[in-house]
Amino acid sequence: MQPDYQNWVPKGMCIGLWCGSILAMILFIIFGVLSIGVSGTFHTVLFILTLLLMIGLFIPAIYMQILHQAFDYHGKRKLSKTIIEGITEYVKAPENGKVLDIGCGSGALTIAVAKKNPNALVTGLDRWGKEYASYSKALCESNAKLEGVSNIYFVQGDATKLPFEDNYFDTIISNYCIHNIPSKNRQEILKEALRTLKKGGTFAIHDIYSKGKYGDMDLFIKELKEEGYEKVELIWTKDKFMKPGEAKFLSLADSALLIGKK
Repeated sequence: MQPDYQNWVPKGMCIGLWCGSILAMILFIIFGVLSIGVSGTFHTVLFILTLLLMIGLFIPAIYMQILHQAFDYHGKRKLSKTIIEGITEYVKAPENGKVLDIGCGSGALTIAVAKKNPNALVTGLDRWGKEYASYSKALCESNAKLEGVSNIYFVQGDATKLPFEDNYFDTIISNYCIHNIPSKNRQEILKEALRTLKKGGTFAIHDIYSKGKYGDMDLFIKELKEEGYEKVELIWTKDKFMKPGEAKFLSLADSALLIGKK
C-alpha cells in the first residue's frame, strides 16, 4: 500500500464543480437552446442566465481539475512532493533534537523530515477540523506506519495557541497552513510558533505571504533581525520549486519559504 497524502485541492471539490457544470449545461440545452416550455423574452433571459451559469461553473471546474492534477502526490507533476522535498533541504535537526510541524494535515512534511532526520523526534500538530475532513490523526499515523517511520508522533492542537512551553523545539516547520487560519494578524501566529523555538533553533515555514494575508513581511523580517534572529529571509516558491509562470497560473506567486535562526 502507498501512503495517502491526499490532495491540497480536494477531489470532492472537483466532482462538485463538474456535476454543477453538467447540470448547468443540461439546463442551457433544455431552456436556452431547445427552449422547451419557454418563449419570447423569458426564453432570452433563460438563455443568457443558463449560458452564464454554465460558463461560470465550467471555467473553475477546469481550473480546479488542473490544480488537482498538478498537486497530486503520485501524479505526473508531483508539485506537492516537489515542495515537501524542497522544504526538507532546509531542515537539519540536531542529534536527539525536537522538531514541530505546524498544520501537518496528512503528515507528508512531518514524515519526510522524520525520514531525513532519523535521530530527531518530529511532532506533527493539526486541528483536523471539519473543514478538512479528509485529514485526520489516524491518517497521519497510518502514513507514518506505511513509510516505516517511528521517530514521530501526532497531536491535535491550535496553531494560534500552541500547547508547548517556550524554547522547547530545535526546529519549527510548516507548509501551507497559517494562511488558512482566520486571523487579523497572521504575523502573531508566526511569533507564537517562534515562541516555542530554542535559542539557536531554526525554522522553515512555507506559506502564501501576500500582503493581504500577512501584511508587510519585509518589516516583520526586519523586526526579527532586530530581536537577534539570524539569516532570516524569504525564498520565493516561483524561484525554488517552480517557474514564475506556473506559480502565477496556480495562484502561488506570493508563496515563499520563510527561513532563519533564532
